[in-house]
Amino acid sequence: MHSDDVVWDTLGNRQFCSYKITTKTQNFCRNEYNLTGLCNRSSCPLANSQYATIREEKGRCYLYMKTIERAAFPRRLWERVLLNKNYEKALEEIDENLIYWPRFIRHKCKQRFTKITQYLIRIRKLTLKRQRKLVPLRRKIERREKRREEKALVAAQLDNAIEKELLERLKQDTYGDIYNFPIHAFDKALQQQDAESESESDAEKEEEDDEDMDKREFVEADDSDLSDFEDMDKLETSSEEEQEVEEEVEKKASHSKSKGKTPLKGPARRKRPYIEIEYEKETEAATKTKAA
Repeated sequence: MHSDDVVWDTLGNRQFCSYKITTKTQNFCRNEYNLTGLCNRSSCPLANSQYATIREEKGRCYLYMKTIERAAFPRRLWERVLLNKNYEKALEEIDENLIYWPRFIRHKCKQRFTKITQYLIRIRKLTLKRQRKLVPLRRKIERREKRREEKALVAAQLDNAIEKELLERLKQDTYGDIYNFPIHAFDKALQQQDAESESESDAEKEEEDDEDMDKREFVEADDSDLSDFEDMDKLETSSEEEQEVEEEVEKKASHSKSKGKTPLKGPARRKRPYIEIEYEKETEAATKTKAA
């Protein structure tokens, strides 16, 4: 028959227990069903046949209850009740399920439930808040990569020095017609020279443009300009001739008035300038008809 006093005398009365942790001041219990975390008669889940506790699983709180009637069935020893997410409703559920239980167990269950809800709220706040991620540094790998970078830098500098030396010897024509170095280096050097020559030519053009801006030059007139001036002179002469013709017409009109002739009705008509028209006749056809 199961007796709580016998179990406590065996485990707690200075006997061995795998869940017990002894310190200088107090003893603690590592059992997951322990209500307070202390190793004493009222808090021990093994030495109490009627026991209740609160546990948290995946963010939800559950009420676990153990009674003496299920002591013979280890598979159904603990009864689990899911508590509501609302804090006040969960406390009411604890009171309803532990209505006839000792006041100590009921009070400690509420206290444990309050503590669990508080740390769950803190966990949610921390997850929503931005946090720094600690990344471990691998010193050995970092040293190895640094050594490789230094060796690659030295090799690159050496290759550049060899390339420059070969190009200088190529310019000096030290080896004659015998060359045994890669072609891409020669092509690269030619491209650099072309780029330098282009930049120098652009700079010279800019200097010449600046000099031309300061100079003043006198340019000879084109034939088109001269023809324009000649056309202007012709227009002036034609306008003078028209004025002379108008004056002659006015003189004639005044002379006719003095003789007593009736003046013409309406505005005075301007006479057009005198135009000579020449006609050419075909005489060859007439001579042929006479000869016939």
